[in-house]
Amino acid sequence: MSEIKQRVLNALKKVEDPEIGLNLVDLGLIYDINIDEKEKKISVLMTLTSPMCPLGRVLYYNAVEILKSEFPGWKIVVELTFNPPWSPERITEEGREKLKEIFGYDVVSEWISRIKGKDK
Repeated sequence: MSEIKQRVLNALKKVEDPEIGLNLVDLGLIYDINIDEKEKKISVLMTLTSPMCPLGRVLYYNAVEILKSEFPGWKIVVELTFNPPWSPERITEEGREKLKEIFGYDVVSEWISRIKGKDK
């Protein structure tokens, strides 16, 4: 991973979803990051937990603003997508551990077992 891409991820980790208590990266909302060093352009493809997320605009705005502050002089493009739809399976291991601390159990495993149970 390039140093700039790692800096982008570290910046996006500063943006937390206040409803869930995880940052954008650990929540699995970041789908893709493209860096064009020649053009000094950073493009981020991200999603939300739901198209109807009440804090969607805030999370989007905060992602753009943190990248602008961390990369002055760079063109920042953040695009929202819902394809593929987000699911708890996208949460990182670090995110899962934080959620275990908050809730006392692995919410991702619980979600997977409930979904698979409905498929039967």
